[in-house]
Amino acid sequence: MKRWLMTLSLLVAMAAHSFAVEPAERLADPALETRAVAIGTTLRCLVCQNESIEDSNASLAHDIRVLVRERLTAGDSDLQARGAVVARYGEFVLLQPPLKPATYILWFGPAALLLLGLAGTVFWLRRRPVATATAAPLSPQEQSRLDTLLHEADS
Repeated sequence: MKRWLMTLSLLVAMAAHSFAVEPAERLADPALETRAVAIGTTLRCLVCQNESIEDSNASLAHDIRVLVRERLTAGDSDLQARGAVVARYGEFVLLQPPLKPATYILWFGPAALLLLGLAGTVFWLRRRPVATATAAPLSPQEQSRLDTLLHEADS
């Protein structure tokens, strides 16, 4: 039963992915379609933001897929087609933004925050007072009671 359910869920996931690019969008030339898919996998769906336009069912992703295919059909190179999409929607549409000063925070920000957190933790651990395990000496009454208990336990 469990295997059957996993197989069914896998088939549903694959079917959902296969319906992202509509048949009307596909180009007749397989070479151009392959190039369009390759470009589309590098472009972010601006609605979903965590999927490529090739994986998204959003209408905006459809519009961008059509734009890419129109540019390729018009004779643009892959870079020109990507450039047309970037010119229209900005660099946010790229799943992997280029490494340049304007995007340093995207590339190095997470690592910098992690290092800053680790440094802060080390600094805090070093500055906090160390608890020593020194016990207060026993009072004379406590000492005599302890001696009595130890003596009774030996007997």
